[in-house]
Amino acid sequence: MIDSYVLRRLGTLLLTVVFVILLTFFAFRIIPGNPALAILGTEASEEQIEALLAKLGANQPLYEQFFHWLQDLAIFELGESLRYSQPVLELIADRIPVTVSLAFMSFGLTIVIAIPLGITAARARGKFIDLVISIGTQLGLAIPSFWSGIMLILVFGLALKWFSISNFVPWSEDPWLAFKSLLLPSIAIAIPQVAIIVRYLRTTMLEQLNLDYVRTAYSKGLSDFTIYFRHVLKNALIPVITVAGMNFGEIVAGSLVIEQVFTLPGLGRLLITAIGNRDYPLVQGIVLIVAFAVVLINFVVDLSYRWLDPKIRLK
Repeated sequence: MIDSYVLRRLGTLLLTVVFVILLTFFAFRIIPGNPALAILGTEASEEQIEALLAKLGANQPLYEQFFHWLQDLAIFELGESLRYSQPVLELIADRIPVTVSLAFMSFGLTIVIAIPLGITAARARGKFIDLVISIGTQLGLAIPSFWSGIMLILVFGLALKWFSISNFVPWSEDPWLAFKSLLLPSIAIAIPQVAIIVRYLRTTMLEQLNLDYVRTAYSKGLSDFTIYFRHVLKNALIPVITVAGMNFGEIVAGSLVIEQVFTLPGLGRLLITAIGNRDYPLVQGIVLIVAFAVVLINFVVDLSYRWLDPKIRLK
């Protein structure tokens, strides 16, 4: 049986989804001007403008547009791209594997690198290694991802020639080459996220180390490994997971930007092209899919608290 905590989270999820749907629809309807005229240009004839308005459904009352849009959304119909003359969902489905792979690789690198560094910094508080990690995190926070991407291209792509730049290989063709194609952009996205997680984890671990249960554990003769990894780390991860979940939206946004730097055929490049061509149905569809993904990830993060903190299961 679903408990009250999960029900509350589900309620929050549904309200957020409703807000996203309303915002996505109305944000593209309150833009001043004639959308057909913006797409076709000032040289378009009156007949062309009227035909495009009818195709977009923009000549109907707003409440009718919203009702028809909800009907289409209920059957996963996001309309047809004006630029490509293809269903929006097909275009997104073709590009989304690249963006999803890039986002999850970046998130995985962030966790794999940040947790050991955060633990090391906490254990070496005030020592030289702690200072080095602190300086590194400051630099990571100060450097934009796109600049890191350009530097990685110059060093590892052009100078050392360890990676092939602007040559994405699909996973279905060669998983290893696909991994190499996404590694540098994933590192560029992960750098600032690693810096954030390391600083949060170091702070929360130091707070936990000053609590009574740690002194009790030492008095029982437990090893440092057991204390740090079975007790302190698990408690320290709760606020860190909150930050990581919130930052996943930034990772997705960073993926959209980095795809331009590395010319990856993902949603980012598709979105930029759609904006440049004023392809409103395609822009709206991409924004909606990305927003839903971020909301779902945050929901999963909320549920993970129940595993990390037994007190949540008791409330």
